[in-house]
Amino acid sequence: MSAKWLIAAILFPIVMGAMVPVFGIKTRKAVRLYTGAVTILTSVFTWVLILTASGEACTLIEFTHVFVFQLQFDGLGRFFAGIVATLWPLTVLYAFEYLKDDPRQHAFFAFFTISFGVTLGITMSGDIFTLYCFYELLTLSTAPLIMHTDTKAAGRAARTYFLFSIGGAAVALLPVLYLTTGADARYSDTVNRVFYVLGFFGFGVKAAVCPLHRWLPKASVAPTPVTALLHAVAVVKSGVFAIIRLTWCSFDPELIAGTFAQLIPLCFIFATILYGSIKSVREPHWKRRLAYSTVSNLSYILFGVLLLTPAGLRGGLLHMAFHAEIKILAFFAAGAVMYVSGREYISELSGLGKRMPVTCACFTCAALALTGIPPFAGFISKWNLLTAAADAGTALAYIGAGAILTSALLTAIYMFTTVRRMYFPEQGAEDTALSEVHEAGWMMWVPMAILAVSTLVTGLFGGKIIDALDGIISGLSRWM
Repeated sequence: MSAKWLIAAILFPIVMGAMVPVFGIKTRKAVRLYTGAVTILTSVFTWVLILTASGEACTLIEFTHVFVFQLQFDGLGRFFAGIVATLWPLTVLYAFEYLKDDPRQHAFFAFFTISFGVTLGITMSGDIFTLYCFYELLTLSTAPLIMHTDTKAAGRAARTYFLFSIGGAAVALLPVLYLTTGADARYSDTVNRVFYVLGFFGFGVKAAVCPLHRWLPKASVAPTPVTALLHAVAVVKSGVFAIIRLTWCSFDPELIAGTFAQLIPLCFIFATILYGSIKSVREPHWKRRLAYSTVSNLSYILFGVLLLTPAGLRGGLLHMAFHAEIKILAFFAAGAVMYVSGREYISELSGLGKRMPVTCACFTCAALALTGIPPFAGFISKWNLLTAAADAGTALAYIGAGAILTSALLTAIYMFTTVRRMYFPEQGAEDTALSEVHEAGWMMWVPMAILAVSTLVTGLFGGKIIDALDGIISGLSRWM
């Protein structure tokens, strides 16, 4: 398919989202019909493109001889687009129930739909300049979602997110300009490596690399559909995706390997893996605990990427996909409990297993998968990361493997202490008010059930996914 179909897939949700206030769509039924139709059509069209697009680069706008707006739907972009197009409709369905009594839901779904198109733009970008443009548009379209509740905490979280994102954008712009103008061909390898490190930390803001992660736990004040999708898939995974593009398509992995350009990012990655896990163990607030867990798991992916081997990249991409479905499931469960009962802290979950059996069972699946218990999906990705580290055979690879193993133990602690609280409350700790608690509506528990099954199915059929990823990795080409 030609470039016009790619731009149509991007523009359709952006334009339709922007038209919500123009059309005056405000009633709950109208918002559901409109948003549901746009989301489903976009997802179906995206999957058609994933299966049929040619993968050739197409220049749409030539601002100058240097700065061009270019689209390309290669294997790596299709992989990320597949994750986004699959999980977005489930989150929209969940959000219909979660926000059914929200008087400003029309504004929420307008920005939510726009963010869908912008995220697809990142997946279909054909060069680093185009990716950067969509990457910054994502900040503008998601900041209103974080401040949607219009509380002081939401305002502070949105300001923190915006300031960190703008700061990261300023740093990331330097390597983008450096690469776009072809300066990398005129300067020494050392200078190229310096600009790579700048790009890593610039894009690393959205990837929540410590100490640039502070915005992510604060953003947990946003409605759960936001924290579930945009801060477990769209925003944070866009940061990871940008670093993958920077490392494997814009700069040469051989240029980075064995130098300070690999050492410095890896040291921050190791610290982030351990820091996020330790903070999760200590955090009593359920959604913030999951947010710190995301901080840690994002650096699992970056570890695979920065191993600079095909096996490492494969493990990173596997964890990128599997962590997305697992973490959304975990956030959905936490959000369902908060929606029904208003309980936000781990200490308040005693005995919920009896009152919300589907929700608690789904969270248990997420706990098993995130810890890496076979045959759930998390085991496949962590196993591939560890074997890639063993194959690399370097001191840095072994340190990273040790960090992942330590984090896996901490993951079991912070996930299963939550599960234990649900099913095995301390004597006398079960709250009598639980008699009023019940399962959320079907629009919330159906997406959870689908994702719980998915964490098992993708683990059982991980071999086929690995074969597909090997083809994607072998077909990666340098962005010019």
